[in-house]
Amino acid sequence: MAIDVSGARVFFTIPIDFPLLGKIQISETILVSWLVMLIITGFCIWLTHDLKVENISKRQALAEMLVETANNFVIGNMGEKFRYMIPFVAALFVTSAVSNLISLIGLRSPTADLSTEAAWAVIVFIMITREKIKAGGFGGYLKGFTQPIPVMTPFNILSELATPISMACRHFGNILSGIVINALIYAALALASSALLGLIPGAVGAVLSHIPILDVGIPAVLSVYFDWFSGLMQAFIFCMLTTLYIANAAEG
Repeated sequence: MAIDVSGARVFFTIPIDFPLLGKIQISETILVSWLVMLIITGFCIWLTHDLKVENISKRQALAEMLVETANNFVIGNMGEKFRYMIPFVAALFVTSAVSNLISLIGLRSPTADLSTEAAWAVIVFIMITREKIKAGGFGGYLKGFTQPIPVMTPFNILSELATPISMACRHFGNILSGIVINALIYAALALASSALLGLIPGAVGAVLSHIPILDVGIPAVLSVYFDWFSGLMQAFIFCMLTTLYIANAAEG
């Protein structure tokens, strides 16, 4: 099984040569990303099934609460004129959150692959640039790179490019570090189990030393932070930065 530069395992390659693309490789990241989209789609269909005006169900109440939360988040951070951004920001948050938390069932999180966050960051960067051009025109956008003095142009360009890079790397680094730390904890507890149970004399100790007993329970406590809290927090931060950057760009 091949490994690409991001560490995502490649499961199979489509043997057809596509123009300019070559052979397409289907990696673990792509497969899990498809699974995430299926989970979100199925959940949305379940939430919005059989909606009513009166005597609503608990499922519909939950759906309305989630929609209201998304509305308040986007409008509160961006203003009423950005109401059209609500579906995008909500989809971005849910996709990020589910991708981060899917590691709880033993799958590799798509957000542990830098290419995932890089794609999101590029989309956000394009939206930021569009808002800047709408606010000041294309000429005004280019002129902004020469402010406050023309000699600052290279630095302003680097600063502009640093926005998507920093967003992608921040999210990716936090998720990947959590996965690495969890893996190290499991390995350390397995070694500790082997060392402690190996002290038991005879065949009993020889058998029990191969059972990572300490791996049961202890990692689950740490997972509350590394998976649940950190995963949801990184999704929230990415969406918060998205709304703030786009709203600031629109102000010119």
